[in-house]
Amino acid sequence: MEIFGIPTQALFGQLLIGLINGSFYALLSLGLAVIFGLLNIINFTHGAQYMMGAFVAYLLLNRLGIGYWWSLALAPVVVGATGVFVERFMLSRLYKLDHLYGLLLTFGLALIIQGLFRNEYGSSGQPYPIPAELTGGKNLGFMFLPNYRAWVIVASLVVCLGTWYVMERTKLGAYLRAATENPALVQAFGVNVPRMITLTYGFGVALAALGGVMAAPIYQVSPQMGADLIIVVFAVVVIGGMGSILGAIITGFGLGLIEGLTKVFYPEASNTVIFVIMAIVLLIKPAGLFGTQK
Repeated sequence: MEIFGIPTQALFGQLLIGLINGSFYALLSLGLAVIFGLLNIINFTHGAQYMMGAFVAYLLLNRLGIGYWWSLALAPVVVGATGVFVERFMLSRLYKLDHLYGLLLTFGLALIIQGLFRNEYGSSGQPYPIPAELTGGKNLGFMFLPNYRAWVIVASLVVCLGTWYVMERTKLGAYLRAATENPALVQAFGVNVPRMITLTYGFGVALAALGGVMAAPIYQVSPQMGADLIIVVFAVVVIGGMGSILGAIITGFGLGLIEGLTKVFYPEASNTVIFVIMAIVLLIKPAGLFGTQK
């Protein structure tokens, strides 16, 4: 069976790959949107922190025998704690300076972290096994759906929507948004604003690490895995609107699907289609699809 002259198996296979890529685009751009929207920091370390999440899972398995499910909980906490340290002792000293200083600091940290891991583990990828509960797949008739990839899509969607709900529909989210606009007023209500900012940055970093753990069985664990992805994720954030949580989620999944379709109908453009869309969006709406002009 064919659709537009393309075999159904190939078409839906590429759509599945696009949806998986979109899951990681959404998860990573969500962390970037949380950090930028609430702290006004362009976190160039995000790709390295995504890679660190994968490596923490890899080391937990190979050094301590701790498997995938525990790594999903432990790796974000460990990497998030490093984010807390970075914010408290480095970024917090730059808030009163131009945003460029924070950008340069996080970019430099990303290069240092990637260099350290590349020096220790080389550039080749390290395999990470799929958990036994998620091996195999289901034949849907028109395509074969691997269980682990289905899990990644569902888990990413749940985390993204849960984060959006907390940020937009709860009292905690209201405090976080208010702290970015008028920290003195929020402090007057007894809220420890510096601690809130630190924990927010740590949470954004933990989201990146969670994405790294889920990516490990699919893409392997490599010091370069974050550097290869972060450029695309920044484009996703710009298209969705810097700081827009809903924009990060919708744009991440949507652009993943568009990228997958492009690989079917015009493979030569699959590596550039997201950047072409970014250029068009910036020309029409500079604040992004879901962003607001300040």
